[in-house]
Amino acid sequence: MQPFEYQRPQSAHEALSAVDAAHTKFLAGGTNLIDLMKQQVEVPTRLVDVKRLELARIEEMPDGGLRLGALATNADTADHALVRQRYPMLAQAILAGASPQIRNMATNGGNLLQRTRCYYFYDPAYEQCNKRKPGSGCAAIEGFNRIHAILGTSTACIATHPSDMCVALAAFGARVRVQGKGGERIIEFADFHKLPGRNPEIDTNLRRDELILSIDMPVGPYAAHSAYVKVRDRASYAFALVSAAAALELDNGTIRSARFALGGVAHKPWRSERAEAMLADKPANQQSYLAAANAALEGAKTFEHNAFKVEMAKATIVRAFSLAAAGGEKA
Repeated sequence: MQPFEYQRPQSAHEALSAVDAAHTKFLAGGTNLIDLMKQQVEVPTRLVDVKRLELARIEEMPDGGLRLGALATNADTADHALVRQRYPMLAQAILAGASPQIRNMATNGGNLLQRTRCYYFYDPAYEQCNKRKPGSGCAAIEGFNRIHAILGTSTACIATHPSDMCVALAAFGARVRVQGKGGERIIEFADFHKLPGRNPEIDTNLRRDELILSIDMPVGPYAAHSAYVKVRDRASYAFALVSAAAALELDNGTIRSARFALGGVAHKPWRSERAEAMLADKPANQQSYLAAANAALEGAKTFEHNAFKVEMAKATIVRAFSLAAAGGEKA
């Protein structure tokens, strides 16, 4: 690990003032950043420890939505009574996402900022990685790419987003409240993470001098019918090969509205609003779910080792909607 300067501010203003021309990173739970520093994938010259900031509350908003503090731990978020009551799919996704030890340390804001998953990105022995060395190429495209993306890829990168929590947040249409030196702004969740394009080294639209304050959950009609399904190589802690967050608004067996998002298939949580719209006014059955799944996977581009993900993703969507229609699984 490279030497670095360490600061522990007492306010958001002080934390933002510590971000200068140096390669600065905010530190909270550190469950992803510290691993990357040990591998020398991330080499910040300054760490600004924000753990003491007053950003850990989970509270109801005036419009009836729920504000999840950026520094609330994943464990506290999944166990919160209002989360379990109003957004049970979010609690399911968090509980599927990591070991209890990691959930006790990891924060909501940090979960949003996890770096994408790729063998070649995490191992500096590989020279070809456009995320670590822009312009060097992508070793995964011609290499072992079983875990890699099939949607939204580019010739520069086929890495996948690793979070389970973010898949549920994408399906719900959450919003991210951030603060920079110029004040606060809101980022729609669909706009928070980026597809790789020509600049895969940039994972999000968060500016370098901005701090995540909260994740704001909207009011919605989906509490009674939602589910999160994760397919992985082993039942214990593992990243998703494919996952799906699905939510339904039902009226006597007819779908009034639907939301779903996929994990493990793209550089960001993948949501298809066109496929969601196809479900409106359709019967809540497997035929309807499969039609939406087929639409969501249109345009998928597979590689040598990950073609199985297309049919796996479709089956996962159908399974998630089937569970949602039946009342979901209790978190």
